[in-house]
Amino acid sequence: MSLASATPADRADIEAFLRLADLTVSGLDAPSVHLWVERDAAGAVSATTGFERGADGRNVLIRSVAVHPAARGGGRGTALARRAIDEAAAHGASRAWLFSRRSGPFWQGLGFAPADRDELAAVLSDAHQVRLFRATGQLGREVAWSMPLDSLST
Repeated sequence: MSLASATPADRADIEAFLRLADLTVSGLDAPSVHLWVERDAAGAVSATTGFERGADGRNVLIRSVAVHPAARGGGRGTALARRAIDEAAAHGASRAWLFSRRSGPFWQGLGFAPADRDELAAVLSDAHQVRLFRATGQLGREVAWSMPLDSLST
């Protein structure tokens, strides 16, 4: 099994998978969102990863990193997160951001550090997740993380 760029035909399956993982599905079809999907032998979504580019192109929001519970524990989540980070750097991003209330130690192990959520919301004000969290009042409950990518893009 391998990751493939998500297509419009994958959208409903990806949304269902991310909802089960309790992740945000807002804006998945936007041109600024880059997603990859992995399917198991039966064709079901088993993993996803991606990022959303900010308007400036230098900041990205890592999102939709998820592994089916049956496939966890073998480093797949780390590989998925690295794929999103590497792709973002290859697309010219200099900083990756994300929201995570539950997985801080995982993200710290990849080089992310706690960040100011208001700064994240300012530099990625056009990101679907930021707009959704502002509209619903959820932004104040979120935990932000950030990592420079400059050394990865060279």
